[in-house]
Formats: sequence, C-alpha cells, structure tokens
Amino acid sequence: MAERTKLYEGKAKVLFATDDPHVLVQYFKDDATAFNGVKKGSIHDKGVINNKITERLMTILSAVGIPVHFLERISEREQKIRRVEIVPVELVVRNRVAGSMAKRLGREEGEPLSRPVVEFYYKSDPLDDPLITLDHIEVFGWASTAEIAWIQQTALRINDVLLGYFASIGIHLIDYKLEFGRLSQNPATLVLADEISPDTCRLWDMKTGKRLDKDRFRRDLGDVAEAYHEVAFRMGLMNSPGM
Repeated sequence: MAERTKLYEGKAKVLFATDDPHVLVQYFKDDATAFNGVKKGSIHDKGVINNKITERLMTILSAVGIPVHFLERISEREQKIRRVEIVPVELVVRNRVAGSMAKRLGREEGEPLSRPVVEFYYKSDPLDDPLITLDHIEVFGWASTAEIAWIQQTALRINDVLLGYFASIGIHLIDYKLEFGRLSQNPATLVLADEISPDTCRLWDMKTGKRLDKDRFRRDLGDVAEAYHEVAFRMGLMNSPGM
C-alpha cells in the first residue's frame, strides 16, 4: 500500500486522501469484527474479495441508474471513491427473517417475508446502532424528509436488482445493510456508499441453506474464508471456490 494521508480507519476499511479533495482511496482490510467490535479476528483475503465483490455490485447498480460513490478499483485491496459525508442512518433491507429481527420478534430464521422490510438504525457504535423510526430521523435532523424518502425508494430499487443477481448464481439474499452519503462536491446529492459484500449481506445457498457470509464468523460456524471465496467464485471473480 503506497504512502498516503490516512483520513479515517474503521473496523474493515481505511480511507486515504488523494490529490483531488473530492476523491478518496478506500482500502479493504482482512480484519473481521462482530457485535460492534466486541468479537475480533481476521479472515484470509477478505479485503481482496470484498473489494472485488463491491466493485462488481456497485458497477451493476450504477449501470441501472443507482448513484454510487464507487469510481474504480485500482488494486487488489483499493478502490477510488467519491468523498461523501455519511448520513448517520443505516438501512437494513430484509427479504427473510434472520438475525436481530428473528430475536426481537421471536420468528424462525429463514421465514420469507411477504414484501421487503426496510429498517432504520442510528449509526453509533457506542449505542450499538439502535433501531429507530422515521420520526427520530426527522426530529434529530439526521436527514430530511425528502432525503429519507429517496433513500428508502432507492433501497427498494437496489433490492430488486440484487435479489435477481444473487438468485442467478444460486444464492438467497436474506438481508443486507446499506449506507448513503452526501457528495462533498455537491452536498445536495446523495449516493450509495460503503460496501456491499459478505460482510454486509446475509447470503444463503439456495439448495443447502449454507450461510456464505459473516455469520460464519459471528456464530463460530467455521469455513469463513471458504464461504467468502465461494461467493466470489460464483460471481466469476475467482478461478475456483477454494482458497
């Protein structure tokens, strides 16, 4: 990794400045965390795989008119992105019951939902990213009514695209997290930011139900790196499903 000015380091990625104040380099790490950093570890080549998967999915979404912060992948672990101010509200789009929804509502994991459910969470590690309502977002000024309406509508468009894509490679898209940001060059413009990868999605094999995502790390299921490789292989990003 070339010497650059580090602007921010998170649990899974590092952001670096470039000569353009409105463009950053996003570096993907192999570090793995769960439960907002309580559980820590490392997954072999996770950064390489997530970089390539994010590139592919962001490119697909951009091609159908979804504005994204992704510009180009520049190395195995790095990509250029548009600089944004992240909206402090995370979205989770759910197509089936899993994770915290199953626990909160006492439902069976894997239960199909009659329509996608979009949940909002306040982006705060110290508060464990609490579930919030649209009223909270408005009252505390995290985003305007118009911004949230656009974000919710865009999330459902993204869902239509990703559901079909993953189904085409034999994977159920159970749920996933999205983040949006305001462009530094034009704060009135919102774009999809962060990443889309097995770190941020629940992905289950359609035939076997095998989990191919970070739940294998969260729940000590084993074969974590192999699962990430399998997703990348099915996407045509690796020559074999093995490591």
